[in-house]
Amino acid sequence: MDIVLRASVMFALLYLLIRLMGKRELAQMTPFEIVVLVVMGDLIQQGVTHNDFSLTGAALAIGTFAFWGFCLSWAAHRWPALKDILEGRPRLLVADGRLLHENFRRDRLTEDEIYSEMRLAGIARLEDVAWAILEPQGKISFVKRTPDEDSSRQESGGPAR
Repeated sequence: MDIVLRASVMFALLYLLIRLMGKRELAQMTPFEIVVLVVMGDLIQQGVTHNDFSLTGAALAIGTFAFWGFCLSWAAHRWPALKDILEGRPRLLVADGRLLHENFRRDRLTEDEIYSEMRLAGIARLEDVAWAILEPQGKISFVKRTPDEDSSRQESGGPAR
């Protein structure tokens, strides 16, 4: 029972730490951040199982983590109001070809990361982006501007982006 209690506490602590780290995909993490996550895994194992290296102890710890993961997933599905708290909300990073710098800070994103993700999505210019959204899972979704939007801007006398 001691392992289940320690695993529950470590799950809660790990969940909070991951939420505080922000929405970053594994591909966007620095090598140091990846090493920190690996070391955290080892430290968590030591804190949860202590000196119990038995198969039963490992199964209890893994089962407890899976149980709490399932509970949070079920709660987010059952009560939509909790979903934003537990999983996060999408955040707008680019609107109408303009970077929204104030939205970068919380997730510690840089302009270079946005430009890199744009190139990976096959978009050459920021002006070609209608929307860029940081999804709760850490992926950046891009919506390209349509040719109709570009021609209507030029016809209305607005600057072509």
